[in-house]
Amino acid sequence: MNSFWQRLNKPFTVLAPMANVTDWAFRQAVIEAGASAGLSVDRPDVFFTEFISADGICAIGREKFKSELYFTENERPIVAQFFGANPEHMFKCAQLAQELGFDGIDINMGCPDKSVEKQGGGAALMKNHELAARVIKETIRGAEKLPVSVKTRLGYIKVDHDWFRHLLDTDIVALIIHGRTRKEMSKVPARWDEIGEIVELARGSGKLIIGNGDVKNMEDVYEKAKKYNLDGIMVGRGIFQNPWFFSDREIDDPKERINLLLKHLDNFEKLWGPNKNFNVMKRFIKIYINGWPGAKDLRSKLMTTKNKNQAVDFISKGGVV
Repeated sequence: MNSFWQRLNKPFTVLAPMANVTDWAFRQAVIEAGASAGLSVDRPDVFFTEFISADGICAIGREKFKSELYFTENERPIVAQFFGANPEHMFKCAQLAQELGFDGIDINMGCPDKSVEKQGGGAALMKNHELAARVIKETIRGAEKLPVSVKTRLGYIKVDHDWFRHLLDTDIVALIIHGRTRKEMSKVPARWDEIGEIVELARGSGKLIIGNGDVKNMEDVYEKAKKYNLDGIMVGRGIFQNPWFFSDREIDDPKERINLLLKHLDNFEKLWGPNKNFNVMKRFIKIYINGWPGAKDLRSKLMTTKNKNQAVDFISKGGVV
């Protein structure tokens, strides 16, 4: 399959799917951060949605998930990530992704969240190879021409090469490996040497291999891709440390940082309206509001706000914008 994945220049970058983080509002902020670097836009080569419940879509309808599934043309290529252990539901969601115009579909087979695992999805699929195979097969059938990838971990309790042999034997186009086991959660550094071993295991399979875990900056992206012979690197929590990650800049100008927060606030209101608790936005405040005298005081005030208007009012009174 000649999909967008094969057309990317290597090593390519991917923004990781993160619950209550990588919605359209934040993805646009990442694009804006890259655009502010100059005429060209320094952004990830591939965007992912937040991870979305296939069971949820099939139980309560696509309309309830319209904000999670919303994207705009400037985000292409963009991949819809679903989680679930019901092959029929994954088939239907793959059809939906195709109908909505996504560029690809990813199956989450690594999330350690207990509520996800209780449904048999996420990391739990690492313990059920037969079911995982059926989930992949039905997702591919529903996707038709869209490429299907899998994001997973090194194993459930320990590094599991049998799991990766199993995945490499399917018709997925790309495999994204988070460098920790389910048991390790995020308590240990990502084990890139183990990712490198799986690259060797995948040699000759035709699958693109993407590494993920503790990537610090763009220099680190290129170093890891070269050292472990990876096709691409997925960036997760690194974007929390620096929204300008993909333009490889550290911004300490208060006006630029605050202006990006204001745009994110505006995006959040446009996307969610009253349908999402404003407290979700507060995890981003510490990302934007830090690094200058008075930032701590402004940040403390913003953490008490209950909506966009209150936040904008506090910022205006701060006299920085």
